Amino acid sequence: MPYVAVKGGQQAIENAEKLLQNKRRGNPVIPELTLEQIEQQLTLAVERVMCEGNLYDRELAALAIKQSWGDLVEAIFLLRAYRTTLPRFYYSQPLNTGEMQIQRRISSIFKDIPGGQNLGPTFDYIHRLLDFKLIAEGEVTPAPTAEATKEPFPPVIDTLDREGLIQPEPREVESPAPFDLTRQPLTFPASRDARLQNLARADEGFLLSLAYSTQRGYGKNHPFAGEIRMGEVEVVICPEELGFEIAIADMTITEVQMVNQFKGNKELPAQFTRGYGLTFGYNERKAMSMALVDRALGAAELGEPVENPAQNIEFVLSHSDNVEAQGFVQHLKLPHYIDFQAELNLVRKMRQNQQPKLNCDELHPEGE
Repeated sequence: MPYVAVKGGQQAIENAEKLLQNKRRGNPVIPELTLEQIEQQLTLAVERVMCEGNLYDRELAALAIKQSWGDLVEAIFLLRAYRTTLPRFYYSQPLNTGEMQIQRRISSIFKDIPGGQNLGPTFDYIHRLLDFKLIAEGEVTPAPTAEATKEPFPPVIDTLDREGLIQPEPREVESPAPFDLTRQPLTFPASRDARLQNLARADEGFLLSLAYSTQRGYGKNHPFAGEIRMGEVEVVICPEELGFEIAIADMTITEVQMVNQFKGNKELPAQFTRGYGLTFGYNERKAMSMALVDRALGAAELGEPVENPAQNIEFVLSHSDNVEAQGFVQHLKLPHYIDFQAELNLVRKMRQNQQPKLNCDELHPEGE
């Protein structure tokens, strides 16, 4: 794609950067936001940036948000760019979400579940009305307390699994190494592990739109929230030099398992099918959307016709990344003088070639 290099505008570029820094700071009379304030009070923004930026570091995510003037997509870009500079020492073991220290856990398919429903912190049951009490400074609502439990909460979906009513997950004795989207190019047809990695990095708004489309009939899914859970899990590695596993950190994640109807076919009986989503942090809407799209992308494997955007693997995976998308859209702001002049000359020539025909038609209207 031909561009023209801009020369002689260095001072203008430097002035634009200084203007951005000034606008980002705002009124200097007002105290500057600290990273701790962003991390503690804009938690959902921080955790979205960590998830789509592919780097679990709350302080760096807060820095990216501050630097990007609150533009979360730009912050994701900054964090992901920084991530590429980091060395990789180990691969962690698969997370054991069955042993999650639960902060929130609900299911919409069973009223009574082992361990009970735990509403946790959520907007679901409050009125969407502006709370003007938040204008007052210094008010802190005391949180309810309860005794912590170490008892693990088994996945709700296991209830259906024991009865053979839900699509089984393949369990290989020696599973191959999972696809690594950060080190391997995405190719099609993409395996499910590659699809899930892509969806975990995908733009939340894009996934939400696709998930909504499947519910409105453009995916032929009738989903139920089998289980939504959020809490802390241990990150475990197994260094070769030690020969045994060690826990290195606790990490907040959100995990969603969707249950969908499936009428069956010649090979498979009628059963429920799965959709899965897992994200860094408390990122419930993203994880739910991910689970709905994951199920839609499995249409061909279940013998269902692929007729809608959310079912088209290449369409979804090729357009879901907000870093790539914003780069390609925003490159239109770069100089395109040469290629536009070429198109301008082409349109002028086409009009000149069409002009004699237009004049002839005006002189000899049809039927005269």
